[in-house]
Amino acid sequence: MHFDATFYAFVGLVLFLALIVYLKVPGIIAKSLDERADKITAELAEAKRLREEAQHLLAEYQRKRKEAEAEAAGIVAAAEREATALAAEAKQKTEEFIARRNALSEQKIKQAETEAVNAVRSAAVDLAIAAAEKVLAKKADESVQQALFKASVGEVKSRLN
Repeated sequence: MHFDATFYAFVGLVLFLALIVYLKVPGIIAKSLDERADKITAELAEAKRLREEAQHLLAEYQRKRKEAEAEAAGIVAAAEREATALAAEAKQKTEEFIARRNALSEQKIKQAETEAVNAVRSAAVDLAIAAAEKVLAKKADESVQQALFKASVGEVKSRLN
């Protein structure tokens, strides 16, 4: 019997496969593949958990952002109301200030008018006294002049006070 190279290659292959089965290589390979599959499954589960956690955090941050925007809008609205109130108050105070200044100016004008009238009256009285004195000086003698002058001065003093 003549064996050619194909037969020896076949026998070598069978021996090799028998040796692999005897050394339990397929079990080791299967165990390694199972461990790798378990590891991949665990990684996928971890990735899924992390994704859900990320989605939860995203939803929470979006909720917080909306709350912050609402709070900011409230603050802006309150600031606008306060600014409007301050502007109204400033306008009212300005109007009151102008009214007080006008009243004070009118009061000063009236006082100046009164002082001017009194000054004119005083000047008129002085002029009248001087004129009366000259007229009496021409018409009356010394004793009559003195009596009339004293009476006139007393009357003018009583009227002015």
